[in-house]
Amino acid sequence: MAQAVAQERAAPAMMIGREIDPGVPVLTVGQSDPVALALKSGNFGTADFFAKALDVMETAS
Repeated sequence: MAQAVAQERAAPAMMIGREIDPGVPVLTVGQSDPVALALKSGNFGTADFFAKALDVMETAS
């Protein structure tokens, strides 16, 4: 899924931003119209991860 977003945005790379939880940073794709992503798998993150992610991502791009 992340690769599809990056390809659609014609992004050769993702910028690594602030950490939401240990091991899970915000990634930003695109320069002119950036999109913030959080790639999370398994049990990374705390119970309020999604609320924190939205807060961090609003200020990331």
